[in-house]
Amino acid sequence: MITNAKITLRAARVNIGLSQKNAADKLLIGTSTLHGYESGKRQPRLNLLRRMEQLYGIHMQHFCLEPRDE
Repeated sequence: MITNAKITLRAARVNIGLSQKNAADKLLIGTSTLHGYESGKRQPRLNLLRRMEQLYGIHMQHFCLEPRDE
């Protein structure tokens, strides 16, 4: 059994059949903002990660998030 699997935010979205616009609307963010998260240029805050968990049906520990340069 795989317990430490990671999934990208884009793959999580595509897996449930949502376009970027549909997902952004459901998450109450802009499409460009979601694109920034999916491309690793931005990092979502905890409250948004919780909404992503609910929408995508995946616990945030399984999201593969790119580290952001500070």
